[in-house]
Amino acid sequence: MKRALVLALATFVTVAASAQLKPRPDAFPSVPEVFASKSVLMADNMEAMAAWNRYPTYETYLALMQRWAQEYPSLCNIDTIGTSVNGRLILCMHIEGRRDSAVAKPQFFYSSTIHGDEVTGYVMMLRLIDTLLSGYGRNPQYTGLVDSVAIYINPVSNPDGTYHSGNSTVAGAVRENANGVDLNRNYPDPFAVAKATLQPENEAMIDYVNRHNFRLSANLHGGSEVMNYPWDCFRSSVRPHPERAWWMDVCKRFVDTSRVYSNSHFRDVNSSGYIAGGDWYVIHGGRQDYMNYYHDCLELTMEISTRKTLDAENLPEYWRFLQHSLVNYIAEIRHLPGAQQGIDSPGQDTPSLELFPNPASDRVIVKGITDGATLQLCDLAGRVLAEQRYCKGTSLDISALPAGVYLLRAGGAAVKLVKR
Repeated sequence: MKRALVLALATFVTVAASAQLKPRPDAFPSVPEVFASKSVLMADNMEAMAAWNRYPTYETYLALMQRWAQEYPSLCNIDTIGTSVNGRLILCMHIEGRRDSAVAKPQFFYSSTIHGDEVTGYVMMLRLIDTLLSGYGRNPQYTGLVDSVAIYINPVSNPDGTYHSGNSTVAGAVRENANGVDLNRNYPDPFAVAKATLQPENEAMIDYVNRHNFRLSANLHGGSEVMNYPWDCFRSSVRPHPERAWWMDVCKRFVDTSRVYSNSHFRDVNSSGYIAGGDWYVIHGGRQDYMNYYHDCLELTMEISTRKTLDAENLPEYWRFLQHSLVNYIAEIRHLPGAQQGIDSPGQDTPSLELFPNPASDRVIVKGITDGATLQLCDLAGRVLAEQRYCKGTSLDISALPAGVYLLRAGGAAVKLVKR
C-alpha cells in the first residue's frame, strides 16, 4: 500500500511538472495566427531583401538562390531535393570551400519550415547562406568552417504551406502541406504504426538524405523558443537518448551564446532554454527521431521564435541574437560524441538482430534470433516488402532491392539494413 502511494505521488508530481510547461506548438491541431494584426512585409525583388526586414515572395526566393550560385560558383551549388504537391521547388544550398574528392569532409544539414507557417527560420537560413558566402575569405571563422565542413541548407521544406495564399505572400501560411498533412507527423517511426502515406515532400527529403551522409543536423521551427533534443517519442525517464549529456551541453552553448546578445530569449518553456522533446510533449512521426534512428545523424529541433510568423521588422533583431549560435552549431560537428560511428537507437535493450555485412549489396547473414521466427523486411514507412522463416545460417537475398535504408524485424527486435 505504501509503495503504491509513493508511485502515485511520483506520477502526480511528474504530471504536475509537465503541465506547467508551455504547450508545444506542434502538439495540437493547428491554430492559424491572425495575420491581420501582423506586419507581414514582402520583398518582390532581390533588392528589397537587402535589409533582411522582409519575407521573400516565392519568385524572390528562387532568384536569391540562383544569384548566390552564380556569384559564388566555386563555393556553392543548388540541389533540388524535390517538388511539393503543387509543384514548388524544395531547394538546398550546398556550401563547401576547397573541394577535394580525396578528402571526406563531415556533412552538416540545416532545414527549416517543415511547418509552413513557422517562417522565422526561413529568413534566418537565407541570411545564413548569404553570411557564409559573403564572409568567405574575409571572416576567418566562416572561412575555416566552409573549408572544413560540407554545409547543406534547405531554407523551406514545405513551400506549399508557406505560400498557401499564393506566391506573393506568406500571410495566410498554414502548417500543413497542400494535402492537409502535417509533415512533422508523417516521417517513418520505428515504434509507431505509420499513420498516413508518405507525402511527396517527405519522400523527396528521405531520398535526399539517403544520398548523403549527414552527421549533424537541425530542423528549425517557431511558436516557442527552446532547444528540443531527442527523443520526441519517449520521455527521458522512459528512454533517454544515449548522448543526452552531449545534447545538453550543445544546447546550453547555443542558448548561452544567444543570451549574450539578448538575455530575454529562450525562457518561455523553461529557464534553461532546452528540453528533451518527450519531456515537453511526446509526438510520433517527427523528423528529428527519424534522422537520429534511421540515419545515425544527430538532429536537434530548434524552436527559435515565440511567434510562428514574426512581424517583418523584427527579423533583423532575431538574426542579431541567433547568428552566432547558428554558426557555432555547425562547428559542433567537429566535436561529435565518441567516434561517431553510429547512434544507439531506442529499443536496444530488446533482443537484438545482427546482420553481416551491413551495408550490403547482394546477401546478408542474419544472427541473434531463435529458429522459426518470422523475418520481415520493411521499408522506412513500415510496409512489409518480404517475409521468411528464420533458421540458423539464414541469409537474406537483397540483390533486387533498390539502394537505400530498410528495416529488418523479428521477434520484437529491429535493425537497420543499408542496401548499396
